[in-house]
Amino acid sequence: MDKKITIAIDGFSSTGKSTLAKQLARYLGYVYVDTGAMYRAVTLYAMQNGLIGEDFFNREGLIEHLDDITLQFLYNPVLEFAEMYLNEENVEKEIRTLAVSQLVSRVAEVPQVRHKLVEQQKHMGEKKGVVMDGRDIGTVVFPNAELKIFMNATPETRAQRRFKELTGLGQEVTYDEVYKNVVERDYIDTHREDSPLVKADDAIEMDNSNITKQEQLQKVIDIVDKLLAE
Repeated sequence: MDKKITIAIDGFSSTGKSTLAKQLARYLGYVYVDTGAMYRAVTLYAMQNGLIGEDFFNREGLIEHLDDITLQFLYNPVLEFAEMYLNEENVEKEIRTLAVSQLVSRVAEVPQVRHKLVEQQKHMGEKKGVVMDGRDIGTVVFPNAELKIFMNATPETRAQRRFKELTGLGQEVTYDEVYKNVVERDYIDTHREDSPLVKADDAIEMDNSNITKQEQLQKVIDIVDKLLAE
């Protein structure tokens, strides 16, 4: 089918946005862009360069270094998705740690960071045929996207999913640590001045607390197929 659309998936942390976006992109043969990975990579850069830590954040220092940060997605045919590269180094594993998760919302609050990454994201989706997930895709990056999904689930459900993911990767974390991180990120993401996490007026909200990934995917595929048939 020649018709292509833009799909924007927003929502709270650990709602499975990236999983759904990857599945949809694979089904449609679309480009998948994980905007969260971009913010995580900038956060990792800040950590590596002593610009942010648990009890400090040199915002001006990070802003001054933004031109030194190059982000790139390179497709991994074995994993069947694009991995995040920071200044030509594969950092896909490093950006998924709890340490990065605990700081990323603070970095994402910085307007200069958001503006830099939003500009790149808009460029990635110029030709449509893209599935992009994040916090402000349907409201800021692609306000005219043909399909907007807003994902939600209870904090307890999301913390349990994230805890299982992190321990599965061999990281030593507790459920309480992960739950606290989920709640803190929710607050920061929804209260920041620049592009806060909100549901777009024309977005379809999906609470996946009690449905399987496959059930969720099928629901969205049915919506997409109807849009493409119009």
